Amino acid sequence: MKSIISKFATAIMLLLSNISIVMAQEEHVPTDIFEKIKNAELQTSQIPHIAHYLTDVSGPRLTNSPGFSRSADWAISTLKSWGLKNAKLEPWGNFGKSWELQDFSIAMKAPYFQPIVALPAPWSGNTNGLQQAQVALLTQAQSIDSAYIKSHYNNLKGKIILILGQPVFTSGPEKPADIFKPRATRFTDAELLNKDDYYNLTHEQVQALNDLVRFKEKLDLLYEKSGAIAVINSEAGNEYGAIFDEPIAAYQSKSKLPQVRISVEDCNRIERLITSGHPVELALNIKGAYSGTDTKAYNVVAEIPGTDPKLKDQVVILGAHLDSWGAATGATDNASGCAVMMEAVRLLDSLHLQSKRTIRIVLWSGEEEGIFGSYNYVKNHYINPKTGNPNSEQAKVSAYFNLDNGTGKIRGIYTQGNMAVKPIFDQWLQPFHDLGATTVTTKNTGATDHTSFDWAGIPGFEFIQDPIDYDNVTHHSNQDNYDHLQIEDLKQAAIILASFVYQTGNRPDLLPRKPFEKRIFEWDGFGLGSN
Repeated sequence: MKSIISKFATAIMLLLSNISIVMAQEEHVPTDIFEKIKNAELQTSQIPHIAHYLTDVSGPRLTNSPGFSRSADWAISTLKSWGLKNAKLEPWGNFGKSWELQDFSIAMKAPYFQPIVALPAPWSGNTNGLQQAQVALLTQAQSIDSAYIKSHYNNLKGKIILILGQPVFTSGPEKPADIFKPRATRFTDAELLNKDDYYNLTHEQVQALNDLVRFKEKLDLLYEKSGAIAVINSEAGNEYGAIFDEPIAAYQSKSKLPQVRISVEDCNRIERLITSGHPVELALNIKGAYSGTDTKAYNVVAEIPGTDPKLKDQVVILGAHLDSWGAATGATDNASGCAVMMEAVRLLDSLHLQSKRTIRIVLWSGEEEGIFGSYNYVKNHYINPKTGNPNSEQAKVSAYFNLDNGTGKIRGIYTQGNMAVKPIFDQWLQPFHDLGATTVTTKNTGATDHTSFDWAGIPGFEFIQDPIDYDNVTHHSNQDNYDHLQIEDLKQAAIILASFVYQTGNRPDLLPRKPFEKRIFEWDGFGLGSN
């Protein structure tokens, strides 16, 4: 009897699933509106202008820094000028001290003079003027051995410590494997068809990152106690002029130790010189300005109010993170996403394409340090992380759309395991197949702001973008400047974003949700997990 009931229940579930798919296939897709959006973007795009102000004019946008404030103030002023309502800075909680680099130089002074390709780490301590000192080498194993560091205090005092990677006389710089590969790529049809989970961190991986951050801070305090002038390190990828600079929790660090990221080529040369008996001296100057006047952090928020009396309290949210690292001006990470989102709402408003539901744009801060801006936003507005219970406002959010995978054109969208929304998005994406956007995958992607909404039980989606040279050149590096933006790709993304937001704002029902999982979690590090 149980077997019969089970088979009957399975048949009913399959029937209901098929009915939902059929209903989704009947989704009304206003291709005339989509075409209107497309034509307007191709003829009157403001993306180059927006991107210029968010990058060249604003400068690096570390959370809570003057550069972030410049970009946020400009974004609010611009959104207001376009006619958006309730444009403002909204505090999400306490972040900590701000930091802005004011002066930096580094050069090899002995055995001969040579400029060095390097960058100070954000929130680095200051050298208090130009300091010239001999370089002391530490291997990776020695650099994480607290007992070794303590026993060699005398050897480190007054030195600039260079932490080494692999031995360079035997294997050379970490570049031969990549030298013949293209620096920029687009997804092939086969790669899109077989799209897998991307940057999807588990709770255990998040905890491991937290543990690593805490351990590194202890090491920094040991180096500082040793009397070392500074610590310099390199890593795979810091080559061909690119320096990757992403110290996750440096803004919280108690250490005042000056810290520098150096190119693989310069690191290897210094190691070879010292190993062959030629002492190396470096001259280093770091001057950064700290401020603890306002330790709160803020998101940029603005709205296009809904027009339907019954639906205007419901919300469609689109967003991207406005903060960046300090190595460059954060063009592909993530002024590109912010420019697309701002352009999307500009298109909808300027074309007078009214939405029944309220459309809300949010440009986040604190993403680079741990997705703090969006996480605290959902905490403040929609869910209690202590109890895991959503409030009444949580049920009124139809969806959140995010863009944070560089400068490439949109090739599809991740549904984060939301099976019910897949046939809907398949239908919505159909008119954009000729623009290269063809893929709706139920796979997950993580490590950016849509995960905050997904955690809170709100449909949160990230778009699939062509990689271009994001992961291997621009992402968190000193190469992340305006010149690496693919403007035509971003125009395509704005067309699709505006169309998806318009459709979500006007369909009869809210977008379907995954079954809600009550999760209790208080976040204090990089990425989102749950327990």
